[in-house]
Amino acid sequence: MAFEDRGGLPLSTTSPDAASAYREGVDLMLAGWTGTAETLERAIAADPDFALAHIARARLHSFYQQGDLARRKAAVARELVARRGTERERSHVETLALAIEGRLPEALASTLRHLEAWPRDAVVLSLPLGAFGLFAFSGMADHDQARQDLCERLAHHYGEDWWFLTMYGWAMTENGDVARGRGVTERGFDLRRQNAHAAHAVLHAMFEDGSIDEADRLVDDWIPSYGRAGILHGHIRWHQALGALEHGDAARALDIYADVLQPAATQAPPLNAITDGASLLWRLSAYGHAVPKTLWAEADTAAQKLFPKSGLPFADVHMALFAAATQNREALAARLGVIEQRLGDGKLPAGPVVPAICRALAKFADEDYAACAQALAPVVAEVVRIGGSHAQRELIEDTFVVALMRSGEVPRARKLLDARLHRRPSLRDRRWQAAMG
Repeated sequence: MAFEDRGGLPLSTTSPDAASAYREGVDLMLAGWTGTAETLERAIAADPDFALAHIARARLHSFYQQGDLARRKAAVARELVARRGTERERSHVETLALAIEGRLPEALASTLRHLEAWPRDAVVLSLPLGAFGLFAFSGMADHDQARQDLCERLAHHYGEDWWFLTMYGWAMTENGDVARGRGVTERGFDLRRQNAHAAHAVLHAMFEDGSIDEADRLVDDWIPSYGRAGILHGHIRWHQALGALEHGDAARALDIYADVLQPAATQAPPLNAITDGASLLWRLSAYGHAVPKTLWAEADTAAQKLFPKSGLPFADVHMALFAAATQNREALAARLGVIEQRLGDGKLPAGPVVPAICRALAKFADEDYAACAQALAPVVAEVVRIGGSHAQRELIEDTFVVALMRSGEVPRARKLLDARLHRRPSLRDRRWQAAMG
């Protein structure tokens, strides 16, 4: 009996239990739902020679920065698929393995080749999509457009697939087509409510169209169905904290931080853990709210263990937030040295925006706002190159706006706020405008 994956592509297993568990595990992974690891382990137990189950499990390990485990499972998958696997499965395994090994340009090239031949391979299609995908971390200035273009090319292959609609709609939202993006994402969410990526994508659309109170109600209504161990649980509450800050409610934002984001509480993957915590604390401080130094110190200690070395620009920028806020000039200088070396060697696709942001953050923390604004002005339009979502990257633009206001450059700050409000309604930006008169 032949078995197929969720897209109707053949699977090289003779075990009905392995095929069923693999399909379920992939759907759970694409939904960002709890139970993914256990379900994929069931698939492996039912057929230990099933390469695709091993590489999917490796992918999940990589989300949690369990690099050794991920690479070992990827190596096993490569061996198994060479012995028993179709051409599609061999390409699938190799593409995911490249991503797991951190060979991102090769992984992206392999992904695009693979999708030309097998467009309904959703696991491979998931690699370049999202705020932490291969496109976002490519250093490209137009990665939002690239994601939408890819989804549009493949849309006829997926129809009303709940996962594809989620990611297609989010790609539209990030690329500025917010109303259409929200509608498409909500269609996917309605098809499968147990889908954290859909809830998350809807929250991004609500952030962009100014539906802050509606977003807050969505989280309150939906989050009880999603376990705290869910890969996006903390990040979804982070979105709720951003909503609190829109209303100037620092106490509520700090309560959310204590509940799900601080190191002792978070169950998020390492990249989410450090970026969500650092960005929320920085926003609180930049917006004029008091942040206990102990919170920065605790979060910095945890972050240094997770990301002791320079690597991913998105992580490096957030590590610079820690270094700036804790006045750890040695840590920042060491990280900057590596970043500058990679830039000089042509191995930093995101380019000079990365060290410029890191230096500007240090100037901001030193209250040298004029120098901060001067450092950010030439690169603020290039911040997109570090990856992540618009909601995450807005932190840098917020820092620029505050630096302009505090250094007395009110006309420049007002012009920037006018442009932002044209793009996205924001209660905070309106308050800042009113404060400037």
